[in-house]
Amino acid sequence: MATPAAVRVLEQRLVVYRRTWRGSVISSFLNPVLFLAAMGVGLGTYVDGGTSGVSAASAAGATGSLPDGIGYIAFLAPGLLASTAMQTAAGESTFPIMGGIVWVRSFHGMLATPIRPADVVLGVLGWIGLRLALVSAVFFAVMVLFGAVATPGALLAVPAAILTGLAFAAPIAAFSATQRDTNGFNALFRFGIIPLFLFSGTFFPIAQLPTLLQPVAVVTPLWHGVDLCRSLALGTADPLVAALHVGYLAAMAGAGLLLAEKTFRRRLVK
Repeated sequence: MATPAAVRVLEQRLVVYRRTWRGSVISSFLNPVLFLAAMGVGLGTYVDGGTSGVSAASAAGATGSLPDGIGYIAFLAPGLLASTAMQTAAGESTFPIMGGIVWVRSFHGMLATPIRPADVVLGVLGWIGLRLALVSAVFFAVMVLFGAVATPGALLAVPAAILTGLAFAAPIAAFSATQRDTNGFNALFRFGIIPLFLFSGTFFPIAQLPTLLQPVAVVTPLWHGVDLCRSLALGTADPLVAALHVGYLAAMAGAGLLLAEKTFRRRLVK
């Protein structure tokens, strides 16, 4: 639950972003256009021109039964929406956390006021949630422009993407509070974020992965986010399966929040 002190932390992040937003234009606004143009339109033309493409049966391995005629861009776009939320969350919960603790030490300055470590965590995660909402809304608008939205209910994919991002942001923020240099972040992106981006169903159904890797993909947060966003965007969501996805992602975010409060307190309070 947000506290007045946590809102002050969120306001501080907003003030900083007002001065630095230009640096996020490419990642927040141009990347969706470039990804969908290159992969959805460019590569999608060849995929859709095949005998079966990714529509219907082959895509059903990741999302259940899909209606005939779903092109690759409609399959790809919701997965990219979830993946972009993951990447945004990872970016916002690594180096900015390091800056607030080690480089700029703004979090230490906050503790000289009535703000407590738990307020810092809630404020930072609240700010990340706002960033995720902005990025996800822009990505969804690009999806509409590219004709990758099948039903009006596809708008539900936006909050699903935000939840996916928070499922990553909270645990990563907890991890970031334990780091003293960026080496841990390099390992996180190299062995965590990038493999998840490539092998969690974003670009192709996980049924096409080797048999031994398919259960691994299923237990990853990104696969749950991708499958949830895709089923909502295509109008094929099963209520029970969607509820399971939401529960999994919410549990990840909740557990990460509790862990972040502990690691922030341990790091900031001497």
